[in-house]
Amino acid sequence: MITSINTEADWLAASLRLKQRKVPFVLVTVLGARGSTPRDTETKMVFTDEESFGSIGGGNLEFQVGNIAQEMLQESSENQRIEYFQLGPSLGQCCGGSCSVLFEVFRPSTLNLAIFGAGHVGQTLVGILESLPINIFWVDSRMETIKPKAGPSVKVIQSDEPKDEITNMPVGSSYLIMTHNHQLDYDLLCSVINRGDAAYIGIIGSDTKWRKFKARLAHQGYKPESYAGVFCPVGLRAITGKRPMEVAISIAAQLIQHRDSKAEKTAQRGLHWKTLSETAKQLSESNINGS
Repeated sequence: MITSINTEADWLAASLRLKQRKVPFVLVTVLGARGSTPRDTETKMVFTDEESFGSIGGGNLEFQVGNIAQEMLQESSENQRIEYFQLGPSLGQCCGGSCSVLFEVFRPSTLNLAIFGAGHVGQTLVGILESLPINIFWVDSRMETIKPKAGPSVKVIQSDEPKDEITNMPVGSSYLIMTHNHQLDYDLLCSVINRGDAAYIGIIGSDTKWRKFKARLAHQGYKPESYAGVFCPVGLRAITGKRPMEVAISIAAQLIQHRDSKAEKTAQRGLHWKTLSETAKQLSESNINGS
């Protein structure tokens, strides 16, 4: 529900601020206008769940556009949409023109990644991933001593009990386990499995380490399907280098590959041609009727 209306705000400045704050928003653009309309083509404004910035003319048009924008923010499957409005007949506005409006949803990154371990590989990996649209939660019991460098997209967490931090992670997070202690790695793995909602689990180590972990998991009653998707050794097998940078690149590549493989794959991207065709037809008919 819109509780703050900022009609004088600049849509571009508002968009940049919202992106920095990682707030989802809808950018609205008047694509075409015919006859008497509140604002001309290319007029833009921005909507969030609670705020609006700029104006496409106010009145019932802006009210209806705001409702559609908020619906789109709630429906994560829809990113673009075009709507056609006849201002007089359908909206009861005194201006009798028509316009088409483009809605574009911009959402912050939904990839939340918890990295456990701030050793050489962990530090190198964070340096690679922090430039990508990923929310990183970096956990280690030695943070106060190591004092690693991290950008604004990284939340550095000093914790004497790293596995306790797992309960605080967002739903559907990905996990990279690469601490300096094998027992801690195992405890972290069990905690992540127990949560039951991990999008990805990677553990640094060797094939031997993973065989031992699987034997322990089976002995403790974990079903094979609960850990079948774990990547251990983590990283792409095709990259065989052992230097921290090589290992980090291998892990980053696998994480991105896994993310992309899980993303919804559809042949259609953006607005369907039928939508564009129908909008063009509506505008054409409006031009004929209005001439």
